[in-house]
Amino acid sequence: MNSKSLVRLLLGALLAVLFTWLIVRQIDWHGLVAALAATQYAWVLAALGAFCVGYSCRIARWRSMLAKDVPGISWFTCAGPLLASFAANNVLPFRAGDVLRAFAFNSRLGTTSGTVLATLFVERLLDLLMVLVLLGAALTAFSLNAASFAGVGAGFLFALALAIFGVLVFPQAFSPVARGVTALIAHFAPGIGEKLRAEVNKGLATLAHLAKGGSMLRLVGWSLTAWLAEGFVFYFAGLALPDLIAPQAGWLALPVGTLATLIPSTPGYVGTFDYFTVHAMTALANSTVAATAFALVVHLLLWLPPTILGGLYLVVNPLARDIRAAKEQEREEEQ
Repeated sequence: MNSKSLVRLLLGALLAVLFTWLIVRQIDWHGLVAALAATQYAWVLAALGAFCVGYSCRIARWRSMLAKDVPGISWFTCAGPLLASFAANNVLPFRAGDVLRAFAFNSRLGTTSGTVLATLFVERLLDLLMVLVLLGAALTAFSLNAASFAGVGAGFLFALALAIFGVLVFPQAFSPVARGVTALIAHFAPGIGEKLRAEVNKGLATLAHLAKGGSMLRLVGWSLTAWLAEGFVFYFAGLALPDLIAPQAGWLALPVGTLATLIPSTPGYVGTFDYFTVHAMTALANSTVAATAFALVVHLLLWLPPTILGGLYLVVNPLARDIRAAKEQEREEEQ
């Protein structure tokens, strides 16, 4: 671990402690225990069902992207590596799961690291698009003062989402702008500019490849379904806690809590996700105690299933097999 990585790790840990403390200092522990004890497990099971639908759509979306280069790849082939990557992100720092997905499963998927990295790039853009749309929609639906709550208005969020949608569906129209910006950066910082130019070119090529024949619209459809299903995870978790007077605030907590994961934190986003989820729930007059119980329940619902399923996949299908296969392929190529 180099000094930069160590600083990032320490910063994440400090921020996690800070946001956890901000929650803990205002909690009535007896009230929190009582709120959790009143959990209605039928709604928790409904939330788990919505979770399964959401991740099924995420897997289908990734399969659709990989199928461009690996025709015939199955949903089940993609399911294990995707869940394993989420499991690793939940327990390891520095988004190690993304690295795992990009480099560890190529022989199983029949693809290359470059292809997988490109799909991860598109995946991030699609997810950001959906989170911005959901946040703008929630701010509008709940008639919240968007500028004071989120720092920007709903109109700005929709405009930004529309710009991302345009880049995804019509990447060729934005190529001159992107290349012009990288050229400007390269003029003032040649080293950074050259690296950025290479990444921008790869990203634009991937987008152009995936946008052919309406494929990107299908990916947007899978993304929308996945995020709506995750919204129901939050909503059903809210219905599971009788102390919440406005369980529909879960639709606001989803984009707010998700955007909070961009803040440096520990694996699993302990503290950061919870603090901003509580903030979103109390914005619709839920009590802090009930909102904290909700944050704990929904965090567990989002963290535990992929961690268990992805971990089991790695136990049953150890990475050592892929390492041996890669070495055997190298020996064959040398011969």
